[in-house]
Amino acid sequence: MNKFSDIQFISHFTDAYSYLDSIRMALEGGCRWVQLRMKEANRDELVRVGGEVRRLCQQYGATFILDDHVELVPVVGADGVHLGKKDMPIAEARRLLGNDYIIGGTANTFEDVVAHYEASADYIGCGPFRFTTTKQGLASILGLEGYRSIVEQMNAHGIDLPIVAIGGITAEDIPDIMQTGVTGLALSGCVLRAADPVEEMKTLIDIIHRL
Repeated sequence: MNKFSDIQFISHFTDAYSYLDSIRMALEGGCRWVQLRMKEANRDELVRVGGEVRRLCQQYGATFILDDHVELVPVVGADGVHLGKKDMPIAEARRLLGNDYIIGGTANTFEDVVAHYEASADYIGCGPFRFTTTKQGLASILGLEGYRSIVEQMNAHGIDLPIVAIGGITAEDIPDIMQTGVTGLALSGCVLRAADPVEEMKTLIDIIHRL
């Protein structure tokens, strides 16, 4: 399995950038773990863009995670899949993909974390930190205290899984969030809203590596 990354980028599109543009800029900025998330796309679009993302990730030596579509992971050559709470159960995805693929799961509570751990998830995407416009149907906002509580409960129960904070995170939030004990961060909007997304990703990586 590829090394877990402390900064992950979730693809998004804007008036200025396509999904593929967003991933290309994140990679150019030094990010080495990207997730292709195209909720409204059809199979042909996912296969086409996924193939481009695979080539980019091979070029940069980055991990490529596909959101939701377990059946397309081998087709597009992704390293794994991320599953939301309404997507395929993690245990079923593991049965289909085997142990050679990375499987991550979305969590909002410690109970979610336990369920994913028992189902053999490789990492947890935990959030949202705050309100974000890039995701529909948000769960309860966690904030710093929510992360502290979940990390403390994980430690108390001996659950050793990478836990990634996600949801409306900005550069200014990074020091406080990392102090809660989470393993890493997943970012999207703050990168794409920047005047120069490539430089913004470089700045974010620099911040987290100086902590």
